[in-house]
Amino acid sequence: MLDFFRKLFGGKGEEAPNEGAITVPLSGQQTQPIVYNQDIQVETQQLIAAIGQSVGKQREHNEDSLVAITATLAGKASNIPFGLYIVADGMGGHQFGEVASNAAIRVVSGHIMRKFHPYLFTIPTQQLEESLQEIMESAIKESHRVIQKDAPGSGTTITAALIVGQQVTIGHVGDSRAYTIRSVGRLEQLTRDHSLVKRLEELGRLNKEEAANFPHRNVLIRALGQGEALEVDVFTIPFPQNSTLMLCSDGLWGVVAEQDLLRSVSEAPNLQRACQNMVSAANTAGGPDNISVILVQMVG
Repeated sequence: MLDFFRKLFGGKGEEAPNEGAITVPLSGQQTQPIVYNQDIQVETQQLIAAIGQSVGKQREHNEDSLVAITATLAGKASNIPFGLYIVADGMGGHQFGEVASNAAIRVVSGHIMRKFHPYLFTIPTQQLEESLQEIMESAIKESHRVIQKDAPGSGTTITAALIVGQQVTIGHVGDSRAYTIRSVGRLEQLTRDHSLVKRLEELGRLNKEEAANFPHRNVLIRALGQGEALEVDVFTIPFPQNSTLMLCSDGLWGVVAEQDLLRSVSEAPNLQRACQNMVSAANTAGGPDNISVILVQMVG
């Protein structure tokens, strides 16, 4: 797959704009995101993405951080969608939670983009020596070390998705989540929460109803910046066809019911409006925590 990066196609230089030309701001309608419609024929396969974020109704500052990078390499011989999407939730009650989440997204995205820089912005001379899963795991472990050094005592979750062509590589620590939203109206959780309540549920100590009302639902058993050795969940799946990839913090999934998340997407004319619908639903439900969401679709 990575062989496709060996040819980058450059266009001719643009002509200088006419002197005296008058420009006006684009209207709201002109700047609306692309509507995802299965009936529209898109010749060039590409990713479209949108984000939503809010401090919520009960927090004074935002400890969530996110990154959304979308690119496409297209030319005569090949077309490669490329995307990197990350959500990190700084641990409430810990010093510098917002510092930890911001460090996580910057270190992870910087590490991954440096690995791909030769394939995205120059003509590469050799293949990547590491697999996508190895790159993701080493990036997250690097951010773990940085947080321990620069913000001791803090912590953060992280859920990251690296998309290269048709493959999605997900790296995950904590209880932020990755989901697939199926076009048939079904929500599928891709990640496993590293939380005390999830562990008790897996051990049979709690049923689903008890888990939903567990008083210590926010207690994590794994987080960046916490503990010496860090175990990272990393896996690769095909990008879900005719579906939407969603990354979000627990300020969304822990507050808004699944049917309302599905409705936020199905009733929205575009991804940006869907994100806004989700954030509004979480705030309407009381907004007890910071809210972050990223939605990604593959078209073409």
